[in-house]
Amino acid sequence: MTDLKKHSQRTAAARAGFSERTAQRFNLDPTPPSQRKIHHGRTVADPLEGFWENDLLPLLEKDSALQAVTLLRHLQSEHPVVFPDDRIRRTLERRVRQWRALNGPERDIIFRQTPEPGYMAQSDFTNADELQITIAGQPFPHLLYHFVMVYSRWEHVGVVLGGESFTALAENLQQALWSLGGVPQNHRTDSLSAAFRNLTVDQREDMTQRYEAFVGHYGMDASRNNRGEAHENGSVESQNRHLKTAVDQALILRGSRDFACIEDYRRFIDMLIARRNKQRAGAIQVEQAHLKPLPQRRTTDFTEIVVPVTRTGGFLVKSIFYSAPSQLIGQRLRVHLYDDRLEAFLGSTLVVTHPRAHGRGDGHRVHVINYHHVIHALRRKPQALWSSIYRDSLFPRTEYVEAWKILQRDLPRRDACRRMVDLLFIAHEQACEVELAHLLAADLSAGQVPNPKALVSRLAPRHMSLPADIAVVHPALEGFDVLLGASA
Repeated sequence: MTDLKKHSQRTAAARAGFSERTAQRFNLDPTPPSQRKIHHGRTVADPLEGFWENDLLPLLEKDSALQAVTLLRHLQSEHPVVFPDDRIRRTLERRVRQWRALNGPERDIIFRQTPEPGYMAQSDFTNADELQITIAGQPFPHLLYHFVMVYSRWEHVGVVLGGESFTALAENLQQALWSLGGVPQNHRTDSLSAAFRNLTVDQREDMTQRYEAFVGHYGMDASRNNRGEAHENGSVESQNRHLKTAVDQALILRGSRDFACIEDYRRFIDMLIARRNKQRAGAIQVEQAHLKPLPQRRTTDFTEIVVPVTRTGGFLVKSIFYSAPSQLIGQRLRVHLYDDRLEAFLGSTLVVTHPRAHGRGDGHRVHVINYHHVIHALRRKPQALWSSIYRDSLFPRTEYVEAWKILQRDLPRRDACRRMVDLLFIAHEQACEVELAHLLAADLSAGQVPNPKALVSRLAPRHMSLPADIAVVHPALEGFDVLLGASA
């Protein structure tokens, strides 16, 4: 104010160390800010005045879950002239948010926990489609089973071909425990709602009992987080994100997301997880000192069902047809169903193994056929190939599929079926499936129609090498006299 007597307002304000606008406010009211009374009030009229108390508040008090946009639509339907548009939406959202903070129901609180070594492990399934993995050039939809020790962050990851199921959980959990070398006190999963989907009450009860028997075998306590409360399984849920990021980065370094076979992809995952666990060696050592010992043996980690082998040369498992040797027709097999395979037993003898297939979802039945099982019957009835319902599943390699297309196109039905069956019989009888496939590919590239007789002549003969001299040492006859004397 002193400088203002000699200088302009802008200069006086600058000499005082504040802006010209602040100086103008001092001119209007020279009272220091600390001594002014703050007046709180609206600068514009309340657009909800009269409507908040009468129309909206009773609805919120009846059910606090109502959203602001729902209340706005209610106002627009009741008072279309007053509220013709969404102009008051933000105002209404702030009003509802403030009401909930002061008068709404109590909300859950997340209680952060201090992890104890050796106490808790958590399991979860996470969808891996975003990784865009392909197997031999074909898309590979799958899940990743993720097991994490809460204290040390030690983890185990398994590739799951089907969906969430007891079989996938038990098989991978058991593998994780034996890889860890011990058993935690508690094992936590989510609500397993995906595993129980489409099951009857009896089937759900059976699965629950099997899971309880499984954890009981290892002496673990089983716990589940409440449905929809992912934070209760937070250690593994957060690790899922980091896991998929790590896999994605490793794939970028690899330079390709395509693998020749599933085993190569599993090996890639195992090596990545081993490197991640190596960084946690100190915490793992602490945790292993608190783990319980493993039992003497593993327990059942598969689903067992009994199926008959029908006259069509196979059996049904979960609406999927699997082939079997014709000698087993009429027999009942015990099938051990794993996540990625099935094993069929006649008594205690393993008689059939197949990779496990999963339904297509379009109502068409899936067939898993091993041509070795049916080739002899098909050779007696080659014309059955043309309209067989599992014909397209019969061919072991893409070269055989392409050969069948050419035979269909260029030959009469009878000759096409006979030649194709002869090709399969040659592959079976001479155990030359791969070599014959290469010869077929060469003929198809040259535009030639496959000829089984010509192809047989081009197959490399199998040389049997025998040792030149075989030394045979005859025992002395006196040794038999010693044996006879001892028996006497």
